[in-house]
Amino acid sequence: MSGPRLFEPFDVGGLSLANRIVIAPMCQYSAENGCMTDWHLIHLGHLALSGAGVLTIEATAVVPEGRITYGDVGLWDDATEAAMKRVLDGVRAHSPMPIAIQLAHAGRKASTELPWHGGDQIAAGEANGWQTEAPSALPFGDDDAAPAALTRERMDEIRDAFAAAARRAARLGIDAVQIHAAHGYLLHEFLSPLSNDRDDEYGGTLENRMRYPLEVFDAVRAAFPADKPVTVRVSGTDWVEGGWDVAGTIAFARALEARGCAAIHVSSGGLDPRQDIPVGPNYQVPLARAVKEAVSMPVVTVGLITDFEQAEAIVATGDADLVALARTILYDPRWPWHAAAHLGGRVRAPDQYLRSQPRRFKDLFDQPDDGTY
Repeated sequence: MSGPRLFEPFDVGGLSLANRIVIAPMCQYSAENGCMTDWHLIHLGHLALSGAGVLTIEATAVVPEGRITYGDVGLWDDATEAAMKRVLDGVRAHSPMPIAIQLAHAGRKASTELPWHGGDQIAAGEANGWQTEAPSALPFGDDDAAPAALTRERMDEIRDAFAAAARRAARLGIDAVQIHAAHGYLLHEFLSPLSNDRDDEYGGTLENRMRYPLEVFDAVRAAFPADKPVTVRVSGTDWVEGGWDVAGTIAFARALEARGCAAIHVSSGGLDPRQDIPVGPNYQVPLARAVKEAVSMPVVTVGLITDFEQAEAIVATGDADLVALARTILYDPRWPWHAAAHLGGRVRAPDQYLRSQPRRFKDLFDQPDDGTY
């Protein structure tokens, strides 16, 4: 009898994963002036021992104005690069797990307070606040200040900042780049007609609204090593009538694939406070399935995937190629171990933890002879 599909190796654009489990990027809001701290070493370090296939660094701003909060990680100068290198060196010393990074710009949803302090937008004139920027001068919430509509010159600067961050990521030896075009942040704001009312070649038609996100992808793809994958995270729908939808997502996915995108990670929502999301187990899987039926590149699904059989069924039935865990793996950093034990799979564990293998799962921990993950 064959083993569980969830624990079969998988290739994403030349990057070999030990299994189909992706650790999704999860903001920690714990950086200082964009620089990673010891918290990130602890956070990423213990997730890198989880047995998942790949670990994704949280949304990393390519310019200071692109941070969601003043505590966001950045990769825009030598100081932020050096801080990230220190953390990565520490993680890699004890884990061979591949590491990806999500590059981002928060657009009109930037300049906010830390979530545990309320998360409200901070005005540009106040401490820890700045002027937000977006495709159009349309605020996210009724009480938010209007963002500055991006000029063509500023769009070029941000595009080039994405590329510069990708080059820094390459110097850091990061294995893959994910471009954040979901959850109501800048690139998603260009895609959705609810946040983009431009009257130039970057607004109006679907083709025009996709133009800038595709330009950013092209710039990142050209800046990152050709033998390493560049992927994109999208919101499959805004969950608002007249907003971004799955048909647009499919068109965008096809355009990305034609440009060399290695995989697409399908999430949803985040653009408009009016969203009406039918939250429940697998609620985003149909979006991933629709995209998977339209493209040949790997598709990642995410959202309330908590059960071992649930994750196995998603990949075994072909709804998606990989499953991404976020809150689930924060709550249970050994979720891949427990899933492997339940499903009859094998998972890599650090030598220091081999004695923790339960007697009833004597073949749970995999130890490749060559020391690879």
